Amino acid sequence: MRIAQVCPYSLTVPGGVQGQVTGLARSLRSLGHHVVVLGPCDGPPPEPGVRPLGRSIPLAANGSVAPIAPDVACALRTIAALADEHFDVVHLHEPLVPGPTLTGLLYRDGPVVGTFHMAGASAAYRMLRPLLARWADRLTLRCAVSQDAIYTARQALGGRYELVFNAIDTLPFAKATPTPTAGPTVFFIGRHEPRKGLAVLLRAFASLPADTRLWIASDGPQTAELLAEHGGDPRIEWLGRIDDGERAARMRGADVVCAPSIHGESFGVVLLEAMAAGTPVVASDLPGYRTVATDGVDAVLVPPGDAGALAEGLRAVLGDRRLAEALSAAGEARAAELSMDRLAERYLDLFASLLAG
Repeated sequence: MRIAQVCPYSLTVPGGVQGQVTGLARSLRSLGHHVVVLGPCDGPPPEPGVRPLGRSIPLAANGSVAPIAPDVACALRTIAALADEHFDVVHLHEPLVPGPTLTGLLYRDGPVVGTFHMAGASAAYRMLRPLLARWADRLTLRCAVSQDAIYTARQALGGRYELVFNAIDTLPFAKATPTPTAGPTVFFIGRHEPRKGLAVLLRAFASLPADTRLWIASDGPQTAELLAEHGGDPRIEWLGRIDDGERAARMRGADVVCAPSIHGESFGVVLLEAMAAGTPVVASDLPGYRTVATDGVDAVLVPPGDAGALAEGLRAVLGDRRLAEALSAAGEARAAELSMDRLAERYLDLFASLLAG
């Protein structure tokens, strides 16, 4: 089968959708299919099998910044790529985002699958609802990565959706060599912006025992402000952006991975990565995270934005070895259920049904 995986966001900028697109493409190829990833790139393509469509521009969206490419040149490259390759199926991730995915939706005549990742309110959905709903009708099949994402899309666009969870490649996390630690260690990775809740974690961390350590990866618009306030704490290591290998090694080495997001999470990929690494998770009790984790079974979930509750959850896991081991074992089993290879097989079944029908 010849498959196009189309991403609206720059593939050279770390992001959840980008990781799903490239990871799914690798798994589909491993199953014997011809897969090309189409998307913007702000530099050399990040891996083989990626066809770059131009550079991106940052656009504020859903409490974050989305690196999209809505220009005419990108649209023309997208049309050329779709015409050149003669794909059996075109798979659009966030199909209504201006740029390659929306271009593919409007241009393509054959089977088109759209996967909706976003959860939560959207100004674009509110303002452009009639037009977007009409465009969404061009999709042969609509998928969404969580019940929350289904609700968001259905409220704005109507229609029926297949629930197709996100996934991860579990092996790099399970096999990574753990980064050594100098004491009980909490790991955070995510963009430094209000919705990711790093400020809440830092307030919670201030009350943890003196021998506790905190690794903070990535950066963002809050980095300078948070560094000014907390940079003097010698227990905190500010890592900046790290590559995939270090990400897995830090997850394996940490005693807890913390995901303190306040809102806007349609799925919990970072939770799954920690589970695959065998590391306990403490996270906010958000609908998207509950798609992945169950409180008290494979994670500790606390009210979002509550620094006191977050500190209590971290202390519980760091101070109770039996609890940590139980969460770790259950988490590894949960990550295996949501592996990228299983996701690829699920999509292949859907694609085959479309082609047969």
